[in-house]
Amino acid sequence: MVRFGYDGVGFSGWARQPGRRTIEGEIRRGLTRYKIASAPTFGRLEAASRTDRGVSARANALGVSTSFSPAATIRALNGIDPAICFTAARPIPDDYRVRAATRRVYRYYEAPDNQPHEAAEAAAALIRGEVDVRSFGREVPREAPVRRTVESVTVSVSPDGGRTIEVRAPAFVWGQVRKTVAALREADAGRLPLARLRAALSGEIRLTLPTVPPEPLVLWEVEYAEPWTHLWSGPNRHQREYLARERSRWWSRSQWLGDYGARSARR
Repeated sequence: MVRFGYDGVGFSGWARQPGRRTIEGEIRRGLTRYKIASAPTFGRLEAASRTDRGVSARANALGVSTSFSPAATIRALNGIDPAICFTAARPIPDDYRVRAATRRVYRYYEAPDNQPHEAAEAAAALIRGEVDVRSFGREVPREAPVRRTVESVTVSVSPDGGRTIEVRAPAFVWGQVRKTVAALREADAGRLPLARLRAALSGEIRLTLPTVPPEPLVLWEVEYAEPWTHLWSGPNRHQREYLARERSRWWSRSQWLGDYGARSARR
């Protein structure tokens, strides 16, 4: 299993799509090109989380069968695409389920707006525990409440004066984080009273929420009970060049590239 991140702005999401540049598609091509694994052995790659178009990741996870050592696997994988970085690895048994992570953490970055956000913070405090996610997911069955656990939703000030909205949960339904951010925005705008949000979370009503843009969203961490055994030695030349070109374009992108930047400075 390898830990990997990517700048999602240039990709049409994780899953392979004909004629589109996707993270899975690039990794599959790289596995074959660098003889890390052959098509019959990696089949349908299993990732911990399948992110949408434009969403970035700092620490997703992926299982792959290869004869390479963990350290050699990291080095080879980092030659695939400078927008995808592989930062850790550990051996796993053949029947290990990569999707069976203990926790997933997402962060959504918002630019400074010089506005108070007390209503959003109050709304965030309500979204925890066992909640009905029908108002917060796409393609969720609508007849009866669909309950999932949300560990926490927090709003904090980013170093640039904007906001970082962090959502922590064992797992998410499709679109849940972006619609959660939309609910906080609706509360700030006065269009979503806290009593109505509370009723939706308990399953009494369903809300119709917009979906916020994907680019400021980062899959920040996927956590497992077992530790990583092999860590990368830092970005290669192509990755450092990519960092120099891209890190200033998005606040979320600069966060994803933070590990690159810290390690580049030490080289």
